[in-house]
Amino acid sequence: MAKRTEGPAGSGKQPALSDVAAAAGVSHMTVSRVVNGSGSVRAETRLRVLEAIQKLGYRPNSLARGLATGRSRTLGVVALDSVLYGPASTLYGLENAARDAGYAVSITSVNAPEHAQISSALDRLRGQGVEGVVVIAPHEATARALRDVPQDVPLVAVADVEGSSVPVSTVDHRDGARRATEHLFALGHETVRHIAGPHGWHESRSREAGWRDVVAARGAAEFPVLRGDWSPHSGYLAGWELLHDPDPVGAVFVANDQMALGVLRAFSEAGVSVPDDVRVVGFDDIPESAYFCPPLTTVRQDFIALGKQTFGQLLNRIEGQQAQQRTVVPAELIVRESTGPRRV
Repeated sequence: MAKRTEGPAGSGKQPALSDVAAAAGVSHMTVSRVVNGSGSVRAETRLRVLEAIQKLGYRPNSLARGLATGRSRTLGVVALDSVLYGPASTLYGLENAARDAGYAVSITSVNAPEHAQISSALDRLRGQGVEGVVVIAPHEATARALRDVPQDVPLVAVADVEGSSVPVSTVDHRDGARRATEHLFALGHETVRHIAGPHGWHESRSREAGWRDVVAARGAAEFPVLRGDWSPHSGYLAGWELLHDPDPVGAVFVANDQMALGVLRAFSEAGVSVPDDVRVVGFDDIPESAYFCPPLTTVRQDFIALGKQTFGQLLNRIEGQQAQQRTVVPAELIVRESTGPRRV
């Protein structure tokens, strides 16, 4: 195998395009055509250039390549500064899709879903010459802030909204919640309680709406919603609140798996068996949910599919093609022991 070197022999510098040209015995324009995938280059010449690139360890300068081609092949992402599973996994799926298509991703985080912060983040990304921007917008305030931003750069938001002026991509949270609630009714429960996420989140609103759809369609009693902040601690507190409810609780749909973990802990401490006494369903299908005690029935979001869908939607806008105003990835019910059969 050829030994990797740096620049001209003994120079200690990173190799330049001219070094590759000299090593391959071609012009720098031929190397540029090979690197950028443009123009017509004979197969044997292309192979010689690629061998020289590998030998020298040449890495194309993306800024210079962008100036030459007019394409930076870089996408910008505005993301909430959050470790929550949904937003973080959305970003992971998007990065995967971009990388597979040969795009780099530049991420700018905001710590509050405010118009000023969103606008500032978009300005920073414009300054980097990104070709398009994805805004991961789980908050309703973020979606409102996007109404007034200039549309000089192609933009797509990951947000569960309808009628948006900005193209959006989302998982079908409302249908996922319907599936979870229907599953509990199908097991024979007269009604289903709900522990919702915080106000101001698209996912919280949509999942609560899906639960209400099914309860109303079944003509079942609709009890007041308990509300958490997505954390296990808030689910734990809500679980104890249900335990002190004077009306019997037989089935609970919890708006995310982390809160469901807290609910399971509260029930366990009170000696309430899941699923013998109460059945519980979560939402997200975090990697740990299969190892809860008991393993949690939940609703899976396909973040890889969401990333591909969002990237494709943005790429259509970048290339001037027709892009759908709203695209939706289906949610999938994953049945585990927390809604399993009860022991006789």
